[in-house]
Amino acid sequence: ESATAFGCLMSDMWLGEFDCVSPEVFHSVLGKRYPTFSKRTQQDAQEFLICVLNELHEALKKVRAPLCKRRCVTDANASREGVSETSIITQLFEGQLSYDVTCLECKTTTDRPESFTVLSLPIPSKSACSLQDCLKCFFQQDTLTWNNQIHCSWCGTKQDAAVKATITKAPQIIIFHLKRFEWQGKHKRKLLTDICYPLSSLDLSPYSSPLLCKDTEYSLCAVANHSGFLDGGHYTAFCKHSVTKNWYSFDDAQITEIPNSSVQTDTAYLLFY
Repeated sequence: ESATAFGCLMSDMWLGEFDCVSPEVFHSVLGKRYPTFSKRTQQDAQEFLICVLNELHEALKKVRAPLCKRRCVTDANASREGVSETSIITQLFEGQLSYDVTCLECKTTTDRPESFTVLSLPIPSKSACSLQDCLKCFFQQDTLTWNNQIHCSWCGTKQDAAVKATITKAPQIIIFHLKRFEWQGKHKRKLLTDICYPLSSLDLSPYSSPLLCKDTEYSLCAVANHSGFLDGGHYTAFCKHSVTKNWYSFDDAQITEIPNSSVQTDTAYLLFY
């Protein structure tokens, strides 16, 4: 149902019969599955995006078993290990990180792979910074101590560890979530940091496996902006036309062409490359 409603929305948007299109039918269908988003209160765009991607993946997925396992499908007890679920969503948006976790006692390193569709980046400054600063902060080596210690299989006990992430599979479309909402004590607040992000030639090779060097340059294709604060605000979007390469601003029913210089804004919340 959700995939059908999304398909209808895409058709309405691209057939060119309307000046503007309201996604109310798709929103209503999704609200039945995720009641949080059926309310009229402000919700988080990143959480909504993840729900949309998950819902479309579930509706469109195909289960594929490796070739060596396909002979065993008649065996009811055949292992499901190695069975993967793919969809147009995973093909476009899914990447993979590898976390190298090194025990600081015995220096043994283990590799922990993890799939992602959205990378949530910390903002290391309250005044101004660049997207590269956010990426460096995310991918820098971190130390796990106290309650975050790992159980080292070599030492047989809990130990402090160093952990560092690397991109081992770069998605066709990479989505960055800028973590503008953070807890300060018992209160949550919004960071109004002006973050400078490139419109083209974003190079992810410093954070990627050496095998990926050819496929790690990205160009910006869309931005979701949030103006306002925690309890109220307004979302708008900038999108690049895939054919004409012109940028457009989407502000409720108002759609306007904008110059490249207007794409850089201090309200950016989600970046699509």
